[in-house]
Amino acid sequence: MANMLIIDDDQHLRKLVRTYGEVEGFHCQEAEDGEHALEAARKTSFDILVLDVMMPDMDGFDVLKEIRLTSQVPVIMLTARDEEYDKLKGFELGADDYISKPFSPKELMARVRAVLRRSGKNQTDSITFGRLSIDPASRTVLLHSQKLNLPPKEFDLLLKLAQNERVVLSREKLLQTVWGYNYYGDVRTVDTHIKSLREHLGQYRKLIQTVWGVGYKLEYMEEI
Repeated sequence: MANMLIIDDDQHLRKLVRTYGEVEGFHCQEAEDGEHALEAARKTSFDILVLDVMMPDMDGFDVLKEIRLTSQVPVIMLTARDEEYDKLKGFELGADDYISKPFSPKELMARVRAVLRRSGKNQTDSITFGRLSIDPASRTVLLHSQKLNLPPKEFDLLLKLAQNERVVLSREKLLQTVWGYNYYGDVRTVDTHIKSLREHLGQYRKLIQTVWGVGYKLEYMEEI
């Protein structure tokens, strides 16, 4: 189970993020200010931090600066101001992503998953979307606790899309990464395998979305 630290002086917001984080399978801790955040980070190895910018005494930028002296843990920053300067400053200090308040908790969790995948965290851990679970290590897919018998290339396609959630991957890119750089097949090969994969996924077929003229992306929506 991955560890998440939620740092914000707004107790209601911390509880909201914690609720959604725990639904996603995270073990969550809270910190009400920068000092408590740094103390928690010294005691626990976190997989990701959700860090508010505007806090009394020590703001989020100062916390991030201290964190980066000893750790490259992924950090998503929260801000009440949608100002380019704040975002640039955060990225320069080592933030991995930014989201402006008010925000959708579902969007925040999607960004958390995307940041973890980009950072290489949890690449061997199971990836879960609702009742669908993908285990890269054992190359198994469970749907409602039942194993799906996917052909190897369909599993590779699903895993590649899942590890790049919300990112549009072109047919050419999928050919290169799933079939290999020396594969000279037609891009329609991708379409054929996607069609078959969707049939195997049943009600979760909507996870894989067609981006017309480009390729495909995987995006989880809770109502699936």
